[in-house]
Amino acid sequence: MSPKRSSIFAVAAVLVTAFGLSACDTNTGSPTTTTTPINGVVRIIPVGTTPAGVAITPDGTKAYVTNNISNNVSVINTSTGTVSATIPVGTNPYGVAITPDSTYVEDESISKAYVANRTSNNVSVINTATNAVITTIAVGTNPVGVAITPDGTKAYITNNSSNNVSVINTATNAVITTIAVGTTPARVAITPDGTKAYVANYDSDSVSVIDTATNTVSATIPVGTNPIVVAITPDGTKAYITNRASDSVSVIDTATNAVITTIAVGTTPYAVAITPDGTKAYVTKYASDSVSVIDTATGAVSATIPVGTNPIGVAITTDGTKAYVANKASDNVSVIRIA
Repeated sequence: MSPKRSSIFAVAAVLVTAFGLSACDTNTGSPTTTTTPINGVVRIIPVGTTPAGVAITPDGTKAYVTNNISNNVSVINTSTGTVSATIPVGTNPYGVAITPDSTYVEDESISKAYVANRTSNNVSVINTATNAVITTIAVGTNPVGVAITPDGTKAYITNNSSNNVSVINTATNAVITTIAVGTTPARVAITPDGTKAYVANYDSDSVSVIDTATNTVSATIPVGTNPIVVAITPDGTKAYITNRASDSVSVIDTATNAVITTIAVGTTPYAVAITPDGTKAYVTKYASDSVSVIDTATGAVSATIPVGTNPIGVAITTDGTKAYVANKASDNVSVIRIA
């Protein structure tokens, strides 16, 4: 090797060692080094066409990504960073959520993924052990959001065009009630104690609070313009709502159901996910191709992370080490090291 070339490699090695730099293999999803800085992208994983929603299994071994245009779900092996299965579902799948623990289906204990198929007006239920669709449930018009109660007994589905929420009994996979909410409900999140569901009403600029015991709306909270996604802190004390047209995040005190602060995050915030320790909120920003990190103690944006084009969905692993971001126009998922 020439002295000049040797010097170049020596400088590269110093940069990697000193700053924890890491390149990504965009074909395999595998990092090319073992060290990546906090809030650095460690993997870029190709999936289907127009990925939208992301959910991670309770054991952290798999990520389920809905592909809105290819009408399927990519299953990512989180250890290898590769797609291990592709599951056909309904038309224009959007939101996805996974039961928190195994439930029984025909006397077999399994975990289930619920996928909202926007144009099919139904929900596909996937057995995560076999990656097969075990049933399809008719719901309202244009379902987009899914949230499952902490005990795994009910799934709440927001119906974007019928302005209501379908409640599914996960044991029978039947709709047990339908709840009227605001205009154009987008996403939904449930408090850790399972008592309340918070629904972002995109065209009402509000959040509906559902009492899950009675399945009635107990409060309506004004927020920013075009609220779209909700996330609840692990201690259940706060709800974070992305306001797409206000370029902000509203923070609601769940005890009083009042907005206690509004955080400017940048252009077109879309989804939000909170770390298991509750210290940070990760917000995807659709138009700026990045993710903002909010320090939940101070309410300040502590970092901005470049990702793919038009990031939408985000999910954080149960061990709090990584965030998975679905990049709609890049047809891939960015994996961020967060701890």
